[in-house]
Amino acid sequence: MKKLLSAVFLLFLSFAAVAQVRGLPDFTELVEKQGAAVVNISTTQVIKGRSMQSPFPFDEDDPMFDLFRRFMPPHGRGAPRDFEHRSLGSGFILSSDGYILTNAHVVDGADEVVVKLTDKREFRAKVIGADKRTDVALLKIEAGNLPTVRLGDPEALKVGEWVLAIGSPFGFDNSVTAGIVSAKGRSLPQENYVPFIQTDVAINPGNSGGPLFNMKGEVVGINSQIYSRSGGFMGISFAIPIDLAMDIQNQLKAHGKVSRGRMGVVIQEVTKELAESFGLGKPQGALVNSVEKGGPAEKAGIEPGDVILKFDGKAIAASSDLPRIVGMTRPGSRVPVTLWRKGAQRELSLVVAEMPAEERQAAAGGKAKPAEQAANRLGLVVSELTPEQRRELRTNGGLLVEDIRGNAARADLRPGDIILALISKGTTTELRSAEQFNRLLSQFDKSANVTLLVRRGDMQTFVTIKGINGDR
Repeated sequence: MKKLLSAVFLLFLSFAAVAQVRGLPDFTELVEKQGAAVVNISTTQVIKGRSMQSPFPFDEDDPMFDLFRRFMPPHGRGAPRDFEHRSLGSGFILSSDGYILTNAHVVDGADEVVVKLTDKREFRAKVIGADKRTDVALLKIEAGNLPTVRLGDPEALKVGEWVLAIGSPFGFDNSVTAGIVSAKGRSLPQENYVPFIQTDVAINPGNSGGPLFNMKGEVVGINSQIYSRSGGFMGISFAIPIDLAMDIQNQLKAHGKVSRGRMGVVIQEVTKELAESFGLGKPQGALVNSVEKGGPAEKAGIEPGDVILKFDGKAIAASSDLPRIVGMTRPGSRVPVTLWRKGAQRELSLVVAEMPAEERQAAAGGKAKPAEQAANRLGLVVSELTPEQRRELRTNGGLLVEDIRGNAARADLRPGDIILALISKGTTTELRSAEQFNRLLSQFDKSANVTLLVRRGDMQTFVTIKGINGDR
């Protein structure tokens, strides 16, 4: 019995030792060594005022006017007033001679940028350049022998790994928060060029531009934004990978701006249903909706309906990967493109063009005519285009969607859309008549998914309708 108790006691001690070793990490040494390289950034923007007859929403003969006048500060009536908008952010020192990295939105529109170090010294900073698409900005202060951060490898980060942020939330200098990596390679709406690192590190206004450290004390990201319904931290924050940020800062330092590649296509995600329609083994790549006339993609021979699987040797796992990879490719480069077309893989060569400063957005539109016939098996009422419509749209075929019923009502279709083609098992069939469309649909069983190539205004997209309504 004594031996059993001794064994249990020893086992308890071993578990206690493991628990102690596996306890929460100690961040003190990291903060002591790296905290001095984190800076507070304050900006001032002068907003030009305008002449106002009264600062109050009342007429002078209103009783409320006198009440508000007594408790509001004097206001020079009729004279224009300028206002100073102040904001706070964070940043970190890259080089001992004063180059500092932060977010572009921290310094956007600023008339004055002031950097404060942990030793209380303050410097007026010059904005070397800012890139809004990645939200990265490079600053320079005139100082020497400054403490600097060490850079890490975001690719080596693992989900679940501890990370730490230092910044100035709400102006509280050098505040430290910690958490774990929640996910990697996150794509956010309207953010096509950054594969964000998602964490649960507490990030609040003022943290923007500050560093995200790994447990080695290396910067792996720039804290950029949060997901919130309240305006404050709700457990989800996003950081820009430092390798991408350093590529941007190199261009800003050398040229004051960022040059990006473009290929001239409109793309969409490849869903499971679309993958089946195109004969792909799994959902992957970027599906080409439309190709810009005279653009790099058209010159390379890329067509609507192609699925781009690799660009410059880099795999396209999701459509969001393509803009980022193309954008980081040097304009003028000739790169290989691997794509899927009509059930087979093909190799093309493309010369990357340079993206203009402002991207143009194609307008969408379309007019629907009154329904003149019954819905087909998909629940669509379609009609053939007139010769005038074909000339106007520069197409040899296509069917006009007049009404949408049944299962089709749940798909992304609208009256006025033009259905150009039907795709099934890697085969694309151009549609020229309602009779042909109905004959093709009769070959599908009720559980089949049907993919259509649809034109909407100047844009093209692929739409999958799940399930056939029935025999007609």
